[in-house]
Amino acid sequence: MNSGSLKWLGGRSGVMGFVWLGLLILVLLPLTLDIFRLNLVGKYLTYGFVAIGLTLCWGYGGILSLGQGVFFGLGGYCMAMFLKLEASDPVSTKIQSTPGIPDFMDWNQITHLPLMWEPFRHFWFAIAAVLVIPALLAFVIGLAMFKRRVGDVYFAIVTQAIAAILSILIIGQQGLTGGVNGITDLRTVLGWDIRTTSAHYVLYFVNAGLLFLCIAFGKFLLSSKLGKLLVAMRDKEERVRFSGYDVAALKIFVFSVAAVFSAIGGAMFSLQVGFMSPSFVGIVPSIEMVIFCAVGGRTSLFGAVYGALLVNFGESYFSESFPQLWLFLMGALFIGVVMFFPNGLAGLYESHGKQLLARLSVSGYLKRRALVTLPASDPEA
Repeated sequence: MNSGSLKWLGGRSGVMGFVWLGLLILVLLPLTLDIFRLNLVGKYLTYGFVAIGLTLCWGYGGILSLGQGVFFGLGGYCMAMFLKLEASDPVSTKIQSTPGIPDFMDWNQITHLPLMWEPFRHFWFAIAAVLVIPALLAFVIGLAMFKRRVGDVYFAIVTQAIAAILSILIIGQQGLTGGVNGITDLRTVLGWDIRTTSAHYVLYFVNAGLLFLCIAFGKFLLSSKLGKLLVAMRDKEERVRFSGYDVAALKIFVFSVAAVFSAIGGAMFSLQVGFMSPSFVGIVPSIEMVIFCAVGGRTSLFGAVYGALLVNFGESYFSESFPQLWLFLMGALFIGVVMFFPNGLAGLYESHGKQLLARLSVSGYLKRRALVTLPASDPEA
């Protein structure tokens, strides 16, 4: 495979990034972790979708969104609505006052399925909704903001406000959304029980496969003319505008792509974890998602995934081992990364990891051996 055919993947370094991440996610972790821990890793990988989208949106486009939890939650709720309706058939809900509707609706004295829920009886409609609804919302937000040249910190504040509004709206509409508890007790998809051990394995690998597809699509975008324009827009927006390009259209597009990536992650979260709640929609989770991207390196698609894994693993480990101190330890981790590794894990790899891998590689070993064994008088030494 020549270098030209690898260009859209980021060259040989991009291919090696796929190889190393694939070995970790598809080989090492499944072979070494039990199903409980592997399912946790699968949950962490769903946040990787959000981090990848933020890398494109923030790292390359210069658009800091503090509301990606909105799109993660929308994707999760679209999938959860289908799964909940499948779990609420008349036989399973025969003890309710109104059989055939979700339990939280029955608790809120709703006697028929709301109209907005009806289309979610169909699996393919739910899949389409996961992709289309977040993209449309991102398009509307982007059109309203970027056409008026609202950017930088003001756009971040607006997205944060939208996250707060949607979270409050979901909690307030308890009869339609499950309220603060969210949509729980998700059991099957098209009759297939997603609670079994075998299902957890299958969903883990499906999740990983979709994650790699999103990374490949991101690499494709960045290797195209659009990628160059995004970087130029991030660094010198006015020059791009004066060159005749529609900066607002570029921003709307990359923001919408990031929203779709986040929604895919939310849908996979509902499938793997078995519930969706407003706790993943608001301001705090949205800021945490930005931290995943920052820790991994905001200009590295692979680093975004590693950042999501590291931060979530740190949260799980510290909360289990040091329940009284884990928040302080996580804070120390974030501060340490910002102070000592401002470019995240990707920057650390660029500065030290490549040299270490070169020294450990077979070719590097052979070169060192050749330098040692060649006589000093040899002109090739």
